[in-house]
Amino acid sequence: MISTQGEGQPPERAKKFYDYLHQADLDLSRLKYSVLALGDSAYPLFCQTGMDVDERLHALGARRIVHLQKCDVDFEDEGNNWFEEILNHLKFPVEGETDSPSTSSGPAKTKGKKFYAGTIKTNINLNDRGSNKQTFHIEIGTDEPIAYEAGDALGIIPANKKVMVDLILSLTGAEKQEVVQTKKVASTIEDLLINHLNICYLLPMTVQKYGEIVGRNITEARADLVDLVYHYPITEASQFTEVLKILSPIAPRLYSISSSPLAHGDEDVHLTVSRHSFRVSEEQRFGLCSDFLGELPIGTKVNFYIHKNREFKLPDPGKDIIMVGPGTGVAPFRAFLAERDISGATGRNWLFFGDQHFTTDFLYQTEMQSLVQTGVVKHLSLAFSRDQVEKVYVQDRMQQHGKELFEWLEDGAILYICGTKDPNSIAIERALLNIIEEHGQLTSTEATGYLELLIQESRYVKDVY
Repeated sequence: MISTQGEGQPPERAKKFYDYLHQADLDLSRLKYSVLALGDSAYPLFCQTGMDVDERLHALGARRIVHLQKCDVDFEDEGNNWFEEILNHLKFPVEGETDSPSTSSGPAKTKGKKFYAGTIKTNINLNDRGSNKQTFHIEIGTDEPIAYEAGDALGIIPANKKVMVDLILSLTGAEKQEVVQTKKVASTIEDLLINHLNICYLLPMTVQKYGEIVGRNITEARADLVDLVYHYPITEASQFTEVLKILSPIAPRLYSISSSPLAHGDEDVHLTVSRHSFRVSEEQRFGLCSDFLGELPIGTKVNFYIHKNREFKLPDPGKDIIMVGPGTGVAPFRAFLAERDISGATGRNWLFFGDQHFTTDFLYQTEMQSLVQTGVVKHLSLAFSRDQVEKVYVQDRMQQHGKELFEWLEDGAILYICGTKDPNSIAIERALLNIIEEHGQLTSTEATGYLELLIQESRYVKDVY
């Protein structure tokens, strides 16, 4: 059983197995197998890791006893059917046993995601005037305890902008109150476009299918639905109904939680959200969910769920921790430090934080400086890249303090990284390998082995996106 993460990649804990399977020359002719692939069809590379593993095992000579089963977020029926097929293949007589495995009631039913009904209590921009960024500190309150821990993430499904939906309805002439049945939900066209279907930055496959529906050869690889209906118009109502059925659901977005139930109460949850901006054909666009969250006024009702992150957790109170979190990567470390503070943890805490400018982009500056003054934070290493001619990043600060950082690792410290995967986490890991090699007096191969051992011991943990 294996899930898919990121751009069709294996989970962090499965990467070593995945790489070995694909790189080694193995004879698996005596192996029988089946793969249960977990995924979310709202993402383009649905169940890709499970498909890769299934194909690779087959290519190495293993015998598939049950065909690959791909499971969406509503996985109960498909998962239980797969288990039943596996159990049927495993039937064999056991002395003294009278019941056949096929007469069992099957696997216990699992529960779907628990959604909480929340209300926006605080929504403020943490960046000062003159900043190139907007980073929102958002507090959501509920009327019931929220089952989460520091290090978990919050999942939320954003809504599309009504002004954009109104424009699509106007361009297509669609009747907004007409009810249409899509793969997952039946609702009015207006509700589908606002709350259920992705209309932004459509996948190449979706763009191609749109072209087939309207009878046009579309050269764009990706496009928003509003651009498609403007440049390649719908000519009749039935075409737009077909278009609605090819659109994927709005994918949930995950945000690292920046609060601790121990320190902030279990009926509140905090987020640290950067408004993502980018350009398409010289036109400025914003990320769907970060823009959606940033514009939510106090008092707005929102539904969300908790995504457990069982690897990214605080260790025993006496353990030292090193946290590297540039930008919004500081979010879970705010939660970690608040919890270590209120619980009286004796382990040392070292935080590396970076952004563009000290005066405008030092997120949670007052809190962090207070934690330094009270001794909760042993070291606060800062890197503001644009405050000097030569840019300085957190990985540069790590290498400047490389000797002491390696000493902390040798003493058993756990190192955490949170933030964007590319380029931040890649550059940070490269710097870490340099530190291990230099101060551990190791070869590059030995340094890689040292890092792999840290991973195996859960002493090098990443939450990157």
